[in-house]
Amino acid sequence: MSQTQNNPRPSDLMLTLEKKVKNLHQERLAIVYIRQSSMSQVQQNQESTLVQYGLVNHAESLGWPRERVLVIDEDLGISGASSEGRLGFQRLLSEVALNHVGLILGIEMSRLARSCKDWYQLLELCAMFNTLICDLDGVYDPACYNDRLLLGLKGTMSEAELHVIRQRMWQGALQKAKRGELTSKGPMGYLRQNDTLVLDPDEQAQSVIRMVFDLFDRRGSMHAVLRHFVAEGIRLPVRSPSRSNSGQLEWRRPNQTAIRNILLHPIYAGAYVFGRSAQSKKAKQQKLPYLLPRDQWLVLLRDHYPAYITWTQYEENQRRLEQNRSRCDTRGSVRQGTALLAGLVVCGRCGYGLRTCYGGYNSKPSYRCSARTSLYGDAHCQCVKAKPLDDEVARLAILALQPAAIAVSLQVTEDFHQQRETAEKLWKQRLERAAFEVDRAARQYHAVEPENRLVARNLELAWEEKLRAKRELQEQYERFQREQPRTLTLQETEQIQQLAKDIPTLWGSPTTTDADRKAILREVIDHVVVNVEGNSEWVEAWVHWAGGNKTYTRFQRPIAAAKHLSNAASLMKRVKELLDARVSAPKIAEQLNQEGFKTSRGNSFNESRIRMFMSREGLRSKRNKKTKLATLKKNEWTIAGLSKETGAGYGKIHRWIMAKQLEARKNDEGRWIITADKDKREELVAVRLTGRSSINHDYEKFKNQQESEP
Repeated sequence: MSQTQNNPRPSDLMLTLEKKVKNLHQERLAIVYIRQSSMSQVQQNQESTLVQYGLVNHAESLGWPRERVLVIDEDLGISGASSEGRLGFQRLLSEVALNHVGLILGIEMSRLARSCKDWYQLLELCAMFNTLICDLDGVYDPACYNDRLLLGLKGTMSEAELHVIRQRMWQGALQKAKRGELTSKGPMGYLRQNDTLVLDPDEQAQSVIRMVFDLFDRRGSMHAVLRHFVAEGIRLPVRSPSRSNSGQLEWRRPNQTAIRNILLHPIYAGAYVFGRSAQSKKAKQQKLPYLLPRDQWLVLLRDHYPAYITWTQYEENQRRLEQNRSRCDTRGSVRQGTALLAGLVVCGRCGYGLRTCYGGYNSKPSYRCSARTSLYGDAHCQCVKAKPLDDEVARLAILALQPAAIAVSLQVTEDFHQQRETAEKLWKQRLERAAFEVDRAARQYHAVEPENRLVARNLELAWEEKLRAKRELQEQYERFQREQPRTLTLQETEQIQQLAKDIPTLWGSPTTTDADRKAILREVIDHVVVNVEGNSEWVEAWVHWAGGNKTYTRFQRPIAAAKHLSNAASLMKRVKELLDARVSAPKIAEQLNQEGFKTSRGNSFNESRIRMFMSREGLRSKRNKKTKLATLKKNEWTIAGLSKETGAGYGKIHRWIMAKQLEARKNDEGRWIITADKDKREELVAVRLTGRSSINHDYEKFKNQQESEP
């Protein structure tokens, strides 16, 4: 720094003092603001720091005593691109707003702020509270138009300079990245060597990384890999970044983030990638890096590094990770629970995926469509118990996995693939034609003179219309691709053919878990569309197989009330007819079973279910319920008569009959006739008095105790 810059000429100082610096300024503080952009600059460019501290002498030459000069240097090592995190700059704004400051000194305007937002905020406050700004070129009054214009220009140049510096650095880094030479510390399993990355020389470290991919390939879930590592006590290899132990191999406990980074990073497939992530430009609390989709990566160089897996396997892993996400448009991963089709069931009415819910007796699962309830507040669309749907789809899957069915299915799948390739070719031709139309409209627009707005305006509208048509066609093509089922690879086809030979035995084996059955179904089923026929017991289902085939089925489900049965009217009519004919309940159950009627739960009828049905529907038998005593032989009783004789309840007597503790038979009317002599009746009275649930076999001992009592 020259002597002239550090110490302005006396004539210039006197002119500045006479025109701008007044007593009202000198009565307040003079603040010297000191800042450098990084700690490396603070440590290496110490001359710049000394020059900034020398502004204290400059303030004294302008008429401020040393004790009235305040130095703010809290922002040393902090960038001036924003006021966030700059406590010194915020303190400066507070002092100005409190009318404590008469002069602000800085070596140049970029030290105060490199953002026009922060710079003009400072200028507004200085103009409002009559505060001067001074650098090595002179003293400025922000309330004066000419000075404000000059200060605004300096602030704009300061911000532009920051942009130019960043742009130069970015272009240099990008050009180096395009050559695959911009490398940093490699992830787990890699080691930096000169300007490239090589596999970690530690064989155990390589084995652990390969184990992550092998487990994910077999189990299909990131959390399953993590649980296996935790259960087996396996740790992950990490090269220490600390200076004291730099580059040394450390073994750390596995965690979800580490496993996820291994499965997501393309470097493990040998690819060099630059620009995988970006940072949000929103508020500070939201400035977190996020991963970009693959089509937005800036650089992708395949086969650049030694790989742990192939690129095909990497793409398959990304597809599985995407499907494992718990969203309405994905299948989700294989989870715990007895529902075999969790994540695969789609509503046939609204098209949303059905949620798997556990509740009720023994936490039995069901598939419930509640998407429109959550989104729009509508009523539940439909609900299906899991077991009947699982059983029906499993039956179809076992049939489909037979070798003969597999051969036919694979042939049909091959034909479907040919049709799909034809459709794909047509779509690409349509997209190519749409792109040509857009290019032609653009050429026509650019060929016309810009001043001829009468023509240019119409050509611009035509260009926008072509762009809109191309965008809509692209969206339709993407929707077409999403709706197409996933094609089977040669390896998957061979695995299915091998599995088909043993699938029936494996499916019913006690060693086969529900998770295994889910994995088998997911290999052959893409999704299942269900539609309940109103509130009835009938359910329609379309099983969409992997490869494009589709199977229709219709089955019954258990429901709560008999009134919702599809044949509820005919069932009610038939029961009334039998009751009018004075047929007993057991005979009614037998007749209904012969005619093919079922209960709401899908079971056959018996006496108790008939009586329960009659009770719920308010039906009564028209038979003479009282059996005449004249028809009973000696020591024969009906349940009602024996209950009245012994005081035992109806239910208890019926349980004794079922347990064969009482001798009983049914008459022609289906009523129980019990044989009980005097001793047996006394024994029943004794059992009732003792409060026991079964007949007392030590009746003689009980009788002797009763007789010995006074």
